[in-house]
Amino acid sequence: MNQQQDQLATLHEIRNIMDRSSRFISLSGLSGVAAGVSALIGAAVAKWYLVTHQINYSESLGQNLTRESILFLVSVAALVFIAALCLAVFFTARNAKKKSHRVWDSKTERMLVNLFIPLAAGGIFCAILIYHSLLYLVAPAMLIFYGCALLNTSKYTLSDIRYLGLCEITLGLLASFFIGYGLLAWTLGFGVLHIVYGTLVYFKYER
Repeated sequence: MNQQQDQLATLHEIRNIMDRSSRFISLSGLSGVAAGVSALIGAAVAKWYLVTHQINYSESLGQNLTRESILFLVSVAALVFIAALCLAVFFTARNAKKKSHRVWDSKTERMLVNLFIPLAAGGIFCAILIYHSLLYLVAPAMLIFYGCALLNTSKYTLSDIRYLGLCEITLGLLASFFIGYGLLAWTLGFGVLHIVYGTLVYFKYER
């Protein structure tokens, strides 16, 4: 009986080693927290802008946004993405160094390729929505494509990211149905969910 248990334990350990060798496991939970905080700051700036310019986004569904307003909101979203990406690189590199892992290798490349293909498609699709003045669908589309990107990436990094992807897709679909709550959904998806996910991952793998 003990011999059988030892064999099962050995097989389980071999499977874990093989899994670690094929996945990028240095992704830091603090990256998720930093991305969430960046998104909350961006959402606060966007809300301040809408209030200052007396724009009721939920009632107008974004139809009364001027070109200047659209450019400002897009710029805020872009800055949030850049800030989140830079912070993710910083915390992940620090976590990899702490664990004596390489930051860049074939696993990192596979993860990034599978992440950015859906993100690029989503970015182009959102640009098309803006071009056709379907502004109320931009935030839901961002959430849905981002969730798909996370699902696609979960095969090459921490499996926990799969659940974040499913939550993002669900929230995006709900926001597509309950139109007029795009900014709220965006705040919850990119802000709150990232902070919750990042905190859980940090205490699970890095403490």
